[in-house]
Amino acid sequence: MIKRFAAICALILLGACTTHPNKGGYYQDDGPHNVPEKDIGTIANAVPRAEPLSEKGNKPYAVFGKTYHPLKNTDGYQERGVASWYGKKFHGNSTSSGEPYDMYAMTAAHKTLPLPSYVEVKNLQNGRSVIVRVNDRGPFLHNRLIDLSYAAASKLGIVATGTGLVEVSAIATTESVIEAEALPPSQRYDSVTENVKIYLQVGAFNQKQNAEGLKTRLAKNNIGPVFIQDKSSSNNPIYRVRIGPLDSVAHSDDLVEKVRLQGIWDAHIIIE
Repeated sequence: MIKRFAAICALILLGACTTHPNKGGYYQDDGPHNVPEKDIGTIANAVPRAEPLSEKGNKPYAVFGKTYHPLKNTDGYQERGVASWYGKKFHGNSTSSGEPYDMYAMTAAHKTLPLPSYVEVKNLQNGRSVIVRVNDRGPFLHNRLIDLSYAAASKLGIVATGTGLVEVSAIATTESVIEAEALPPSQRYDSVTENVKIYLQVGAFNQKQNAEGLKTRLAKNNIGPVFIQDKSSSNNPIYRVRIGPLDSVAHSDDLVEKVRLQGIWDAHIIIE
């Protein structure tokens, strides 16, 4: 795990000044092999099964000054966010669970899901779905939710763009679920897409004047379009300050850097 974190840190520092949008958003010498070692079309979904937790990778850990507390189980887990992928730079290296990373296996990295666990990842922009086994930690760049293997990213159609808007849902490891979920990826492409929008949430307040103050400050610094979403109830006032809708993940990444200059370090992507 330490080796991977060190490599990720190096890539992030390099990526801060040298990105490669023409190569799918990956950094330096990462990416796919020039000639794939396996036919992606023959690679099936991961098959969910009950497994004991790994002896490695399930304890609290810190990256870039932030401490993460892995979940004990996946009960009810479902979240939307941005998926990225990692390739040959890490191919064969040890994952956080101690297993070697195989870019041609249906696996993924997540910051807090138990290792191992199984999730269905749906590309909200093209309707494709895959099932992956989470066996690694990450991603730690910007506001990414899950880091997919090259094989999984290929099947979801996000290799060329480097990222995709996804919904990640935990899969219970019962026999009935295994029978229903362990279908070849081609049989799970329902082509149902959603008109999803990307926002950057930069604050949430119980007092409206605080939200108005942040909105005014951002607008004065030409950061926008910024608005306040009122999600208050009779006993729980909450005012969310958001920027958007945004036209791309790259746009949201740029805004993350801009709001950090304004002292906002907890901005995060919202997909609705």
